[in-house]
Order: sequence, then C-alpha cells, then structure tokens
Amino acid sequence: MTEGVAGLYPDSQESTMTDRLRAEAAVEPDPVVTSPALKETEIIAIYGKGGIGKSFTLANLSYMMAQQGKRVLLIGCDPKSDTTSLLFGGRSCPTIIETSSTKKLAGEPVEIGDVCFKRDGVFAMELGGPEVGRGCGGRGIIHGFELLESLGFHDWQFDYVLLDFLGDVVCGGFGLPIARDMCQKVIVVGANDLQSLYVANNDCSAVEYFRKLGGNVGVAGIVINKDDGTGEAQSFADAVGIPVLTTIPADDEIRRKSANYQIIGQPGDRWAPVFEELATNVAEAPPLQATPLSQEGLLALFKSEDVGGGVVLESATHQDLCGTDVAAKPSLEVIYEDV
Repeated sequence: MTEGVAGLYPDSQESTMTDRLRAEAAVEPDPVVTSPALKETEIIAIYGKGGIGKSFTLANLSYMMAQQGKRVLLIGCDPKSDTTSLLFGGRSCPTIIETSSTKKLAGEPVEIGDVCFKRDGVFAMELGGPEVGRGCGGRGIIHGFELLESLGFHDWQFDYVLLDFLGDVVCGGFGLPIARDMCQKVIVVGANDLQSLYVANNDCSAVEYFRKLGGNVGVAGIVINKDDGTGEAQSFADAVGIPVLTTIPADDEIRRKSANYQIIGQPGDRWAPVFEELATNVAEAPPLQATPLSQEGLLALFKSEDVGGGVVLESATHQDLCGTDVAAKPSLEVIYEDV
C-alpha cells in the first residue's frame, strides 16, 4: 500500500485490509467443470492462428453435424468473414455489424432474416468487423454479441453453437466467450509448425487465466490440420494435457476443394470419416484444464536446427550502439538536475 493511501487508515485498519487481501489471494480457484453442460445448447468456441484452417474445419464440421440430425448454428467471429463463405459455396452474406449500421442509419430494426441464413440444415451468420483503420475488431465482436442477445440469442433452440474466432488476436473482444463464460469449452486448431502452436498455446493460456478469475471454460482438445506426419502438434497436445480430436491430412485434394469452397464433410465423401470422428469427439470431449507451455517448452517440441536453437544471446554494449568510444555512465536512468 502506498504511503498516501496508508495514511488514510489507522494501523489496525491497514493491517486488517492486508490480511483480507492475503486471505482472498490464498483461495484456490474453482476447478474447471467437467460434468455435462447444464445448458441444453452447447456453445463451443474454436480458436487458432489466422489461415490455419478454422473456417474450413468449422464449415465442414457444422455441415456433418446437421446431416447427423443436429441443430447447428455457425457464427463467424473473424473480421475476414470467411466462415460462411466456405459454407455457402463462396457466397458472402451480410454481416451483423454492416447490417446493423445500415439499418440504424435508415431508422429500421434488424430482423433475424437480415443476418441469419441456412444451407442443408446449418444456420449461419457472420459478425463481421470494421473497415481497415476505422475501428477495433474486438469491440465489433462485443457489439455483435450485444445485437445477437437483443435478437433473442439465449432463447434459440440449437444443439450446438459453433463460434469461429481469430486466435492470434489477444484483445478482450476476441476473448469474450472465455472471459464471460459464454461457451462451455474451447477447441484449438493447429498444425506441425511453431507459429500455429504458439497461438494454440496462447489460447490455452487465456483459458487458464480466466479460470483463475473464477471462469469455468475448459479446453476440449485440438484439431490437427494440414498434418504432414512430423508429430509436433501431437507432442503439444500431450504436453499441455488435451486430446487430439481429429487429424486432417495435408492433402492436395483437400486444399483444392477448400480453395473452391466445396464442402467435403458430408456423408459419402472420401473425407467424411474425418469429420464424423470430429463430430463425435467434439460432442463427447469434456472441458479440461490445460497446462500451457513456457516459450522454452514450446521450442523444445521442435528440433533445434528447425527453430534456431543453437543461437546464443550476446549482450550489446553502449559502444556497439553508438559506434564509437563513449564515456561510461553509471546508469541508463535519466537524472534531472535540481533547478
């Protein structure tokens, strides 16, 4: 406690407040809830590095779930708005943020039919995001969910609501489902590369951070996309204590069909078993308490020659920075002379 604040209280009151704070800090957070979700609708947030294949995975997963008789709502929460484009064969649909702005200027209310569309049993919508340089994407997410709530989101009867989030943006808006317990579990999408696993590890860290604040969201597992068989993503899953929900191989046919906005997660397709397995595991996987890795632990999953592990940190000197001999200073701290 600073001197100014401490002076406002007698010693006994200051001591009592300190004791209270220490007692509160010593209370262990509640464990992650692993029992079946109490809500009839299971809300699942999917996170991962931009371009890792979240939207591809979710579009195909939601389609497979619908074909299995589940009522599914897919919500794209990435400013790129590519989730529904994959589901709708390349067609883009009006975003919630864009529609809300247009309707507000016209003095008209937003209706469900303005922002929610369907294909073969899958209901889908895009939150969207601000124009480049004209707003905060995270704030757009918050605004989008506020609008969804005004449209009756909590009364909609779905078996699953799947949220597609950009995982390498760590501002509060993109962490909204975790921070506010708006979902029951998180799934991360990664591959056998350092950058995607770095993001996946950050996502696990976010879940752990909010768990310590009293949250109940857990990590259900990881989807390994573009798997080339090198095994780093599997090692990551083992290290943080989460299961692999399915593995999608690095296959040229998958890449080509995805680029052409084709759904491969439908019964009868060659790749249907992959998404059937994913649908089953997503439904059954409990929310777990992951153990995020340190930066060193993450790098240890890769061969040293692959990640520059042989590099040694060499401290720079003042002379290095100035390029000439300079008088030594006792400290880098700026000291102002008395006036």
